[in-house]
Amino acid sequence: MIRRLLRDGKTRAREGAFVVEGAKSCEEAIRHRPQTVVSLILSPQYLHMEDDVGRTARVGLTVPQFVCSDATFATLSDVPAPQGIMAVICQPRWDETRVLEQPKLMGIFGDRLQDPANVGAIIRTAAALDLTGVWLSPDSADPFGPKAVRAASGAVLSLPVFREADIRDLARHRCSIYSALVPSPDTVSLRSLRAVPSRLMIAVGNEGEGLAQDIVRLSTVKFTIPLSKGVESLNVAATAAIAAFYLSTLQANI
Repeated sequence: MIRRLLRDGKTRAREGAFVVEGAKSCEEAIRHRPQTVVSLILSPQYLHMEDDVGRTARVGLTVPQFVCSDATFATLSDVPAPQGIMAVICQPRWDETRVLEQPKLMGIFGDRLQDPANVGAIIRTAAALDLTGVWLSPDSADPFGPKAVRAASGAVLSLPVFREADIRDLARHRCSIYSALVPSPDTVSLRSLRAVPSRLMIAVGNEGEGLAQDIVRLSTVKFTIPLSKGVESLNVAATAAIAAFYLSTLQANI
């Protein structure tokens, strides 16, 4: 089951769970969100290095805890140098309708994002900037896959993340779509924007192809990030971070 949860998105969806690996991530879940922990898998390597505070918190959990050899743990692990602890965590469930009913909203919409590290980084950025949430198109990478979870650094448990999202539904909920695009006659510089609507969705697109044309057509604003000569484009996670940071500093037009 651990192997399937790490390697198969359908299993994660069916079980409503995912795997967190590493001492820091697991210890944070144990201490701050113990209700989300389904079970723990430990190796002698981790038990030998575990401090008293961590041990007390772990022992206080009323969930199954399994111990296996370091060699067996290594066959389960998804990282090159495992630390000897992983946790099975319940996927958080968010009420999208309630989230979208908020009078003020700023989120990120990811269109066909294929790299799970980009998905995780965008989730981490959105959480760090106190955005409302992240919405992902159906064919984006699984935010609960191991690479995305590591890149999100725990933010998948605290920030609303919605999969199978449709940009048209967000537009129907009165979200203005601001799309990040490569420079063209139809785009404006991000720096030229001086105010934002109170309900804003920042759309970023596929690593190679950018945003789908139906999303571009729905866009209220098409913006580009000014780059130095010789630099064609930014990584999509960097684009989302720069745009979200800049736009979050602007005063909203209520």
